[in-house]
Amino acid sequence: MPIATLIAADRLDESLASAACARFGAVQGAWVEEGSAIDLHFANAVPQADGWEGVDLVAITSGPRRRALLVADMDSTMIGQECIDELADYAGVKPQVAAITERAMQGALDFASALRERVALLAGLDESVLGRCLAERVRPTRGANTLIATMRKQGAHCLLVSGGFTAFAEPVGAMLGFDKVRANVLSRRDGKLVGTVEGPIVDSVAKRAALEEAYASLELPVEATMAIGDGANDCAMVEAAGWGVAYRAKPVLADLADARLDHHRLDALLWAQGIPRAEWVDA
Repeated sequence: MPIATLIAADRLDESLASAACARFGAVQGAWVEEGSAIDLHFANAVPQADGWEGVDLVAITSGPRRRALLVADMDSTMIGQECIDELADYAGVKPQVAAITERAMQGALDFASALRERVALLAGLDESVLGRCLAERVRPTRGANTLIATMRKQGAHCLLVSGGFTAFAEPVGAMLGFDKVRANVLSRRDGKLVGTVEGPIVDSVAKRAALEEAYASLELPVEATMAIGDGANDCAMVEAAGWGVAYRAKPVLADLADARLDHHRLDALLWAQGIPRAEWVDA
């Protein structure tokens, strides 16, 4: 019987839970967090909670409830920004770069080609801007620290896989507590960005491969894995995971993910894993 966690943080009472059961054709199960999250059981597939502002219905796949491997995208997922767009602002080309980014995340452009085109527009930018952009623009998504810290305390391995750049992914990964980081490397020469990346590009195929390599090396079944992202470049990874989550995602990803989180902080995914707030680690 399909199960989903109904989440309405700090405002979920019996009345709202009953209304959700009636609306979605579900049977109420047990509280995960009284007042915030409750499991619902469905006779058929879990529906979407589209149009219900502030309420998430997060479908739970088969396998262990608490996942042993998390593989996460960075830009617009673990952080609230698209780093290449912010970096382009310092080069005076943000509108051009942001337009390409949006089309790539919607799945309208090949990611690798779109990345090369955007990076070429950064040629000549002083490399010191990387650190300045990180300090001035990049901020974690709300709940990201708690999600990672709690899952690691529970014994999970956490991998950050980004189609962005190591100049941002490595410090972000360290700040949030990820075990490992994989991202693209910007080419530099004489203190300037060259306008290219070094080595193979971390695209959709590479992200899926990183997931598969991680659970194989940890000797985990795929059912124990979780992947989360927001755009087209995350589709293969999210689809291949035991539990694929779309976070405030583009339609191309939201339509294929096992679950969606559209309204709540990232740490709400702990409730979907059956972890009450008393077990959360505030980081």
